[in-house]
Parts: sequence; C-alpha cells; structure tokens
Amino acid sequence: MSGPFPVENATVPYWRTQLHHLDSHRSTPELPEKQDIVIIGAGFAGAAIAHYLLKDHPDNKPRPSITILEAREACSGASGRNGGHIRPDLFVGLAACMQAHGLEAANQAALFEEANARALEALVREDNIDCDLRAVTTGDVFVDAAEAAKIRKLWDAMAKLDCPTLGRVAAHLDPREAERASGVRGARVAFTYPAHVVWPYKLVMHLLEEAVVAKDGAVNLQTRTMVHGVSEALDGDGYWTVATARGPTRARTVVFATNAYTAGLLPEYDEAIYAARGAVCRVVVARDGVAAATDNSSSSSSSSNNIPLGSAGLEMESPNTVDSYYGLRADGSILVGGGKSVFIDEREEWYRNYDDSTLIEATVPYFDGWAARTFTGWEGRAETESIWTGIMGYSADDAPHVGHVPSKPGQYICAGFNGHGMPNVLLCAKGVAEMIRDGRAFSETGVPALYETSAERLRRISDLVAAPTAGRARADIYLKF
Repeated sequence: MSGPFPVENATVPYWRTQLHHLDSHRSTPELPEKQDIVIIGAGFAGAAIAHYLLKDHPDNKPRPSITILEAREACSGASGRNGGHIRPDLFVGLAACMQAHGLEAANQAALFEEANARALEALVREDNIDCDLRAVTTGDVFVDAAEAAKIRKLWDAMAKLDCPTLGRVAAHLDPREAERASGVRGARVAFTYPAHVVWPYKLVMHLLEEAVVAKDGAVNLQTRTMVHGVSEALDGDGYWTVATARGPTRARTVVFATNAYTAGLLPEYDEAIYAARGAVCRVVVARDGVAAATDNSSSSSSSSNNIPLGSAGLEMESPNTVDSYYGLRADGSILVGGGKSVFIDEREEWYRNYDDSTLIEATVPYFDGWAARTFTGWEGRAETESIWTGIMGYSADDAPHVGHVPSKPGQYICAGFNGHGMPNVLLCAKGVAEMIRDGRAFSETGVPALYETSAERLRRISDLVAAPTAGRARADIYLKF
C-alpha cells in the first residue's frame, strides 16, 4: 500500500531487541463487532490514552469497551525507534515557539513539557515500571561560530523576559567552559538543564500490559491489523465504521494516535502533519580490542565516563538545526540520532518518506566516525553496533494536534509531535482521555492552547503552505532579536 501507511519488514531498533510477550498480541481471534472506543496506534500516545481512560474510572460506572488497533507490532513505530530521551526544551525550543506563537504560549508549552517529565517520573515510580528511566543533565551545544554568536545574543535578550524555565538552564558562554561542560570538541556555547533517558519500548509495553492483562482484559489489543479508513459519517446507531485488513469494526469513539500516518486516515491533515524519516544508531565502545557494552549490563565503559552530559543535541553548523543528538546508556553505549547534515539536501530521503525498512545510507559512515569526531579526549574505539530508521510526524506549524477532530463528533486526535513526543505525549494523552471519559472541554485539560486542533488552525496551515515565499520553511528564530 502506497502513501502514509506503515511498511512491512521495518529495520530493527535496539529498543526492540528484547520483545515483550504482547508484541504481536491479539486479545481475540476476531475483531469485536462494535465497542465504545477504538484507538488507532499502539505507541506511546495510544497506550497512554488507554491508561488514562481506565485510571481512576468511577466504580459505579461500567468501564468502556476499548480496542487498540496497530498496523504492525505494538510500539513498532516512532515510540520504539527514537533516541530514548525526555528533554523538555527550556530555551531553544522556547525561543522558536515564542517567535511563532508569542511569549505566553511559549511559556505554557515549556512548562507543560516540564510537567510531562515530572508526571512520567511519578508514573514510573508509583507503578514500579522497569524502563531504565534515569535523570541526567542534558545540553544544547553549538559548534558553529555564526550560530554561537546568534545564540549568545538570543540568551541575553530572553534573560530579560519573563521566562520561568530559563531558571533551570545553565549558560556556558565561554568556549573553554562550553567544551568542559559538554565534552564536545570545539564547543563554543552550551546550555545545560535537567532531563531523563528511558527505554521507550519497555515503558509503552508496561502501559499496554497494564491495560490488556492486569485490568482483566479491559482493553482488546489487536496487532498486525492495518486500518485502511474510517467512514465519513456515523451510521444510524451512532457508530463510526473502521475498515481494516481483517474486516470492519464499529466504535462510538475513534482516537487517532497515528502521528506521521495521520493523513492516510484523516486526509484533512495532509498539510498539517507530514512524515519525516530519520536515523538512529547504537554506538558501542571497544575496550582492549573487544567491543564493550554489547549486552544490557549495568557496568559503564571507561571511555564513556569522560562524557559529562547524559544526553545532548549538537548544532554542528549553520543553519540553526540540530545535526545530531545522543543519550548515554548505563552500560556505556551511546544512542545517537540525526546526521541531518549528510542527507537534508536529498529531500526524497526524508520528506514524506514512510519507508523505515531501509537505511538512509549516508548516515552509516556518518555514525561510524561520530564519537571520535564529537568528544574531547576520546580514547576509546567506537563502532556502530546497530542502526535503524524511523518515521516522525511533523506539524507544519510546529505544535502537536490534540483534541476533537473538526466536524467529526466522537473522533479525537493526538499526533504531530515533531520528533519531540517523549516530553509531550503523556499529558496530551491524559487530556484526550479526560475529554472522552469525563466530557471535559479542551481548555480544562491543562494541555497548551496552541496544541488544540481545529478547523481554523487547519485553514491557517493551508494558507501557510500555499504562501509562495515561506512554504514550510521556518523563520529564523534569531531575527527578532
């Protein structure tokens, strides 16, 4: 099937090397004929929505019947293919959001991302989730001289504004201090702040197991069930018909937790949410001529101990885009993603490309030499142990789409996370669940107002895309200052 749908035989990410028993699960041999809620997508968003639909459900009310449909295996999309970071964007992302939406909206988004990190930390602790969640110090590191000069000016300007999250950011503006604080060779400026790293597949699968198994089968999980479409109108009984490769099923409520694949089922989002293919790898450090960190032991490699930050985004050259990013594993390995500089000009390699069954070939040599090029005092020999691709869902106006699908009562969306879902999804999912279960208005969910999807927002995006000079290109966030 062409177009915005998952492909077969996807590359295997490191996170999916230890498969959960629900990975290819079907709760029943056949799809339910009808149910209260169908969630399309068994990634972080879909699993979290199911979690919150069931959490604290009133004892005096019957639980809704819920089915999760997944085209491939559970958590086989972007949630199981990312870099394993939870990095609230407290400065650079704040500035970009301020340029597009104003200071108040930007502050709401940055504080919301911090709240997501706290909520996830609390969830993991309270539910005793085995997902390798670790608190780290992360950073945004600028190596390019032109970008470093601009980011210093931006920092000085924003420090004069009312930006609550800047208080959690340490600025290392001197090149020697930036290199020492980040461990990145040639760093000119660095900004560090609190974050986490996590094993995303284990997190999502715990939420699914809780919903599918622990709560007496409250959720029917159906993997390897591609959804082809949803009816244009409700039937006479008030149900939407969901067409799948295994036949139809009906639901009063349909939730699209479909991220990059949204436009395949909701064509009105074709301009609003588009696919971007990316690459991630696992780098292992050789010690005494033998590759270390090839298992999941807790011992750290001595070579990775001299890396000060637990994760970081690295801006290697103009224009102002993060070229690569990494996260350290407790076993000494490094999860590295990005490499955009070697393929960004080959538009067909990434833009609206849904093929995660093949590699972006230019990233293979890029990752092979990444560690040696990046870190100061690097003495270990590193090798790329595994490499994979993933399909991210990007929003044309840089904000996720959350809430009621316009003009389709009983349909909801939680998608378009811009490769930045880990510090956003959990509380967005909670908000959607509250809208469905409790009838709350979007404004009562705590989700930032700029995330709310609407017909007017889709119209504005269409006008933006049609603009002859701008298209989807982002404005330079520094020009304002």
